[in-house]
Amino acid sequence: MTEQIRPSSELRNRYNELVKECKEKNTAIILTVNGKGDSVILGLEKYQEIMDELELLKNLAEAEEDVREGRTAPLSDSFKSIRNKIESMEF
Repeated sequence: MTEQIRPSSELRNRYNELVKECKEKNTAIILTVNGKGDSVILGLEKYQEIMDELELLKNLAEAEEDVREGRTAPLSDSFKSIRNKIESMEF
């Protein structure tokens, strides 16, 4: 993903253009205040993609911790447990 750095005044003056650019070019725009990074503009689709990736990374980190801590079971045991629960359900 490419990034562009722009002064925050552009947000006031060119909001529609900046948002369109974020969406069409799949880019992030870093806004500065007094020459220092302050905020980022992203299209909603890109933001959701980043949040989904972050959630996946958190889940993978938890899974790795489970393996390190020995909180795992053989796959066959897991399927057997699921089958038993399904068979005991009343419909």
